[in-house]
Amino acid sequence: MATALYEKGIDGTPVSTCMRIHNCRTTQSIRLMASAPSTETEVDTDKAAEKKALYIVSYPHPALRAENEEITKEELESGAVSKYVKEMFALMYATSGVGLAAPQVGINKRFMVYNPSGDSKKWLDETVMINPKIVEFSDGTDLEKEGCLSLPEMTGEVQRSKWIKVEAMNMKGKKIKKKYKGWEARIFQHECDHLNGVLFPDRMTDELQKEVQPKMDEMIAEFGEGGAL
Repeated sequence: MATALYEKGIDGTPVSTCMRIHNCRTTQSIRLMASAPSTETEVDTDKAAEKKALYIVSYPHPALRAENEEITKEELESGAVSKYVKEMFALMYATSGVGLAAPQVGINKRFMVYNPSGDSKKWLDETVMINPKIVEFSDGTDLEKEGCLSLPEMTGEVQRSKWIKVEAMNMKGKKIKKKYKGWEARIFQHECDHLNGVLFPDRMTDELQKEVQPKMDEMIAEFGEGGAL
């Protein structure tokens, strides 16, 4: 994936049928999915996980590369997704993130949560996207640093479209269409990548991939057998 941008068929992932859970500007962009505004804080993720049923899985957990199924109308109506969404927001804030996709908590379903501000007090900025897909990308691109809660202590420059048009459903099952630009477009593209089994190092240049590979190798060794590279 080196220097290439998105293949336009970003939503072409095969799906199966049931929900499953595995056991298991510049300065601003550095914190993408990884930390709140510029301040660096160490977060006890184990303590956060104790309070919530969900926890963030780290590379190379197989959930990060697995196929993700679409959410059904029945699942929305059952309230299960709503429960997970609440826990994902809580976990996201506890780990100073601005976005979280379901595979990152071991749920291989196509939904994501994010808040561009990363501030739990600004709850009106919270967004939930069910079965999202990007239907149009701008020709113009930006190159900025990103990070990821599933790849802690790692950052790297990633090229993304400046604006995107998306389609999805809200928590009531209503179809929505949006156009995002700038910071919010970058967050959405990052999280949508997770729903397609793509991690942000996959979007780096060959040179940058070589730089982060030692850290990824450490994570692979620490995870042990069964990881998905």
